[in-house]
Amino acid sequence: MVCLALFACIATRAPAPGGDATPGRAKAADEREAAVLARDLRPFLEKNCFACHGREKQKGDLSLEAYKDAGAIREDRDVWEEVIRSVQTGEMPPKNRPRPDAEQADAAIRAVDELLARVDCSDPREVGRVTIRRLNRIEYNNTIRDLVGVDFKPAADFPNDDVGYGFDNIGDVLSLSPLLLERYLSAAESILDRAIVTYDPPKPSKIPLGGLRANFGEGGPRKGGGTFVNHKAEIYGQNYFDEGDYTVRVEVFGQQVGDEPVRASLRVDGEDVETFEVTATEQEPMKVEARVRLRSGTRRLAVAFLNPFDANHPDGPPRNVDPINRRNNFIAPAVVPDKDQRVLVVRGTIVAEGPFNPPPPTLPESHRRIMAHRPDVAPREAAREIVTNFAALAFRRPVKAEEVDKLLKLYDNAEAEGERFEDRVRLALQGVLVWPDFLFRIERDPAGVPEGTAYPIGEFELASRLSYFLWSSMPDAELLRLAAEGRLRADLKGQVGRMLLDPKSSAFVQNFVGQWLTTRKLAYVNPDAKTFPDFDEGLRASMVRETELFFEAVLREGRSLLDLLDADFSFVDARLAKHYGIDGVEGPEFRRVKLPPNRGGILTQASVLTLTSNPTRTSPVKRGKWVLDQILDTPPPPPPPDVPDLAEEKQLTGSLRKVMEMHRESPLCASCHNKMDPIGFAFENYDAVGAWRDKDGAFDIDPSGTLPDGRSFRGPAELKAILRGQKDTFARCLTEKVLTYALGRGLEHYDRCAVDGILKMLDKDDHKLSALVLGVVESEPFQMRTSTGENP
Repeated sequence: MVCLALFACIATRAPAPGGDATPGRAKAADEREAAVLARDLRPFLEKNCFACHGREKQKGDLSLEAYKDAGAIREDRDVWEEVIRSVQTGEMPPKNRPRPDAEQADAAIRAVDELLARVDCSDPREVGRVTIRRLNRIEYNNTIRDLVGVDFKPAADFPNDDVGYGFDNIGDVLSLSPLLLERYLSAAESILDRAIVTYDPPKPSKIPLGGLRANFGEGGPRKGGGTFVNHKAEIYGQNYFDEGDYTVRVEVFGQQVGDEPVRASLRVDGEDVETFEVTATEQEPMKVEARVRLRSGTRRLAVAFLNPFDANHPDGPPRNVDPINRRNNFIAPAVVPDKDQRVLVVRGTIVAEGPFNPPPPTLPESHRRIMAHRPDVAPREAAREIVTNFAALAFRRPVKAEEVDKLLKLYDNAEAEGERFEDRVRLALQGVLVWPDFLFRIERDPAGVPEGTAYPIGEFELASRLSYFLWSSMPDAELLRLAAEGRLRADLKGQVGRMLLDPKSSAFVQNFVGQWLTTRKLAYVNPDAKTFPDFDEGLRASMVRETELFFEAVLREGRSLLDLLDADFSFVDARLAKHYGIDGVEGPEFRRVKLPPNRGGILTQASVLTLTSNPTRTSPVKRGKWVLDQILDTPPPPPPPDVPDLAEEKQLTGSLRKVMEMHRESPLCASCHNKMDPIGFAFENYDAVGAWRDKDGAFDIDPSGTLPDGRSFRGPAELKAILRGQKDTFARCLTEKVLTYALGRGLEHYDRCAVDGILKMLDKDDHKLSALVLGVVESEPFQMRTSTGENP
């Protein structure tokens, strides 16, 4: 198999010559291309390709001999990209043909790469377009949270999003299946059921209080019916009440002794609400009624006896009171009150009827936000206001009157079925949540723009691009206001700064970093429990959180993106600090710490080191490939077929480094492993879960290595210094990753001009990570679109 000479390719890859528009520089570029074509590409094609794809024989109707100059190669870019892929993977030449020399193949691939890389940046005809883009699951959840005010992650039941170019927000792969459409319908219903309250006020009813008793034995059940007290006490009962007005009714009579009539009061929770005299007898009891306002909850209603009297003991307690029973809170046994005692008797029970005039319900903020409308308008007009406001937010643009009319048909249908107002509105809003302009980010060409014309996207479309880039959610009120006023594009720098400081920017950190560095995959990595007994779910979560907090600090503090490769600080909690051997950190809170000399940057963080290992051991191949993929953007081609894994090569013994050296003795393996393995061995002092070690079993660890271009290093610190020295390579890689994530599409050859422009800006701004984000937002691909010619 043939592999790119990756580091050498990085060093020699020609940048897009944006100044080729000048005659002198264009001529020089033409001459350079002709030399590359004659020296590196044409001889390779003549030796290995023309026999099957030449003038006389044209397998697959392809003649490579017909391409005489660089311009012709660029005209058929897709053909030559497939040629590169076929040579890299070993598909071509076919197996029955001699294998090409690896160095010549690498040179030919570099030549095609250089020829295809040339773009005339003075020609603004092509800035690309994004396929109509469905909200992915994270974007859907965040948008619902900000639109409705309900944060319960309804997309948890949605099918997984497909991934393209390393990210799950790529328009080309975000399809809409029948199953997902069903889930959208179900989610819209459950979201609005939570957000909009349908309130049924409690209906008035008669509530008898059963089990009346007197306090602490000062009375009790009376033979012949009723409950009596012969001491200053209450006859009471308890019940739960909804808030509102109640009519409390009770029948009472008394036993008169002395000069005063029986006096009593109705009480609620110990407070008198109605005081009255009881002159009625058992033969003709009197009815007492009072209107009271009760708070919601369990309330105590009572009839209190205010003036007890004992003719025989005017200065002492009644004879029927048992001091022992009072002390133990027992009710006295049923007795007939003494004829010399003044007594209050409640016949039957206390009855409360209500509630009347219940208070309006305490509505959740989501209900108040969604259902807001002008007061004193007819219900359908109120519904129109509600639907218009909600749809404008959901569609991230002004809503059209005809769109509202269609949605109100759902309202009208529900009204015809006799549904309540809230339910009618809820149904119309469900229609909004399954409308294409909510589920998809749609960018429509202005009328009259010819096909292939580059034009600035509208301000509302720009607001959506910006918010979904940095927040993975819909634009907020300020972005929409600036868009409506036509002032967003003029204030992009200020808005980017504001948005990065907003807590919602954590979505960019989590979603971009988790996919760029592939730390999302750490959730599925399971180190062997016997080999690494200290690894658990808490440590796994701490690993991921460290990487997020570190990237966030570099971003928000205006630090150089090169600090991502090596820095003297990071963030740890007690669990991770113990794993790293850092003293003085206690508790679950993360804090900023100064790192020991053997740590620094994302390359030595446990998250990356763990996910690039095998369950029982490290993997220099995975670690080296990860650096080539994620840091240098020069992924090696896939391995040739029928090459055994290390575990299958049972005859190999010794240290892992020795095993890998024997593995590279195969010519099929050497060309790629010579590029991956040295990088991976630089991190062999970190075990399969990222902890430091000095030995691999019984063998001393040798973290030194030599890169294909001859540069040597003696460990991770020196390798990181080499990578920092290749700042342009890393900056280009990271810029292309961020731009891909921001645009939601893969980069094309014409995007090289925008990338070069961002890199020039970074050179002037100390390579700040925050400047990279701003450069992406200010780039032409982010702010412009090429017309499809399909005008509305």
